[in-house]
Amino acid sequence: MVAALQIFFLVLSVFFLLSIGIGLYRPVLVLWFLDRFNRQKVLSVYGKCLGIVILLLFILKLFEAYSI
Repeated sequence: MVAALQIFFLVLSVFFLLSIGIGLYRPVLVLWFLDRFNRQKVLSVYGKCLGIVILLLFILKLFEAYSI
């Protein structure tokens, strides 16, 4: 179960990294759901999501290391 969550968070983090890369090139492709499209907003939205996922992955790794 923990391994499946780790893989899920890893795939999600790769998705957010790709979205940041694509959004820096053409912001309208990844921010289609907002009314304004700029690169700063791409970094804000997807950067926060990436940070949260990396934090959750780190917490999961700590949980796995300290569990029996």
